[in-house]
Amino acid sequence: MPEQPFLERILISEEQLAARVHELGRQISADYRGKQPLFVGILRGCILFYADLMKNISVDCTMDFMCLSSYAGTGSTGHVRTMLDLRESIKGRHVVIVEDIVDTGLTLDYLMQHLKDRGAASIEICCLLDKPSNRKAEVHPKYVGFTVENEFVIGYGLDYNELYRNLPYIGVFKKQ
Repeated sequence: MPEQPFLERILISEEQLAARVHELGRQISADYRGKQPLFVGILRGCILFYADLMKNISVDCTMDFMCLSSYAGTGSTGHVRTMLDLRESIKGRHVVIVEDIVDTGLTLDYLMQHLKDRGAASIEICCLLDKPSNRKAEVHPKYVGFTVENEFVIGYGLDYNELYRNLPYIGVFKKQ
């Protein structure tokens, strides 16, 4: 790989991602055998992880997306807005939220309460990356790809100002 001026280092390789996503798919499939879960991808960061995860799910399931926003510019507003909602009712459904990274947990805490209020039978979180050192809300993902330190990461769906989502690995963004 040629040197990338925006990259401090590669944290998780393409091969490591593929292997872990395969393992997560097998684990989730075993846990949801016979239940037809609904996988809810949280846009936009989840898209590469979500696509690869779904290829590794072997149970009958349905797929949908949500887009939530709590940011204006680069700062949090403290208020979560639903930009794109689910297409169908989740009443009585087993829901698996698929997220790129769990950081503070504030948005996911809001989302889980919102989905419980809509009558989901169960709700679990599957995240590619978990950053528990930054947690501000009691959110505990059941399915975690990798636990990471408090570094700014990019690639495989994660961005910096909408750039670098298309990188096939997770890298640590170089501080300018």
